[in-house]
Amino acid sequence: MEARRLRGLGASVTAIAAELGVSSSTVSSWTADLGLELRRRAWGGEVRLADRLDLRDRAVELRRRGLSTTEIARELGIQRSSTLCSWLAGTPPPVWTARPRAKDDLRDQARELRLAGLTYPEIAQKLGVSKSSISLWVRDLPAPDRRSSDHARQMGRAYWDAENARRDVAREQTKSHAAEQVGALTDRELLLVGAALYWAEGVKDKPWSRRECLVFINSDARVIETYLAWLDVLGIEESRRSYRLSIHESADVAAAHEFWSAVVGVAVDRFLTPTLKRHNPQTVRLNVGADYHGCLIVRAARSRIEVASNGMR
Repeated sequence: MEARRLRGLGASVTAIAAELGVSSSTVSSWTADLGLELRRRAWGGEVRLADRLDLRDRAVELRRRGLSTTEIARELGIQRSSTLCSWLAGTPPPVWTARPRAKDDLRDQARELRLAGLTYPEIAQKLGVSKSSISLWVRDLPAPDRRSSDHARQMGRAYWDAENARRDVAREQTKSHAAEQVGALTDRELLLVGAALYWAEGVKDKPWSRRECLVFINSDARVIETYLAWLDVLGIEESRRSYRLSIHESADVAAAHEFWSAVVGVAVDRFLTPTLKRHNPQTVRLNVGADYHGCLIVRAARSRIEVASNGMR
C-alpha cells in the first residue's frame, strides 16, 4: 500500500524501491496498474507541453547516468515507445548495453570460408561453432557451386576421415574403461562366461543329430581366445584339441592359416584340411580383403566324458 501511495504521488520506481528496501521489479509488479494510469495521463493530453519537455529532459539525464531504455521507461512511468526512443536519439547508450563483439573475428573467418566454397557443416567444424550461427553470418552469400562432384566428395571424405578418427578414439576409450571395470575373471566367472558363449555360438546336441563333443566356430579372434581359455578351465589339454579353417575358396588360405596359427599358438601343420566355401560371383560380400581370415573350427576330443567328470552337464 505504501508503494502504491508513493507511486500515485509521482515517485519513481527506483526511489520507492530504495525507500522500502525491495527490488524495482517488485515495485513495478505492485504498481503496474498505477503506471498504466500515469501513462494515460502523460499521453492523454492532460499534461502540458512543458511537462512533456520535462519528461524528455529527465529521460536524457537518466540515459547519461547509464540507464537502459527499458529502465528509463520504468523510472518515468511511461511506455517504451518510439517517442521515448526519439527523445534519446543522439545520446549514446551505456557501454554495458552494447552487443559483445567477441565473435566478430569468427564471423569474418566464416564468410571467407563460405566464399571459398565450404558448406555450413564444414565451416562449423573448422571454427567450433554451431551451424545456426554460421547460417546467420553467411546466409547472404551465394551457396558454393556443387557442380564439381570431385570437390564435394573430397570435402566429404576429409570431414568423415576426421570424424571417424575421433569416433575410433572414443570407442577405444570406452572399451578400455569397460575392461578396467571388469578386471581379471576368476575361474568360476570364466566357467560361466564360457558356458554362455558356447550356448550362443557352439554346436549343440539335437535329438536328430547327436553332438557329444565340444565344437565351436567363430570368425572373431577375441571370441576364439575366450573359448580356448574356457577349455583350459575345463581341463581340456591342447593335445585333445583340433583346428580347422572354414573359408571362401577365393580368399588367401595360406595367410588365414598364419593368422589363426598366431591366435591359438599352434603350428600351421597342426591344422586339419580346410573347408572351402564355393565362391558365388553374384553374392555381394563385404568380408573381403586383407582383414578377412575366415572362421576357425575348434573341436575338443572326448570332451563329453571330461566335462561330465568336472560336474558340467
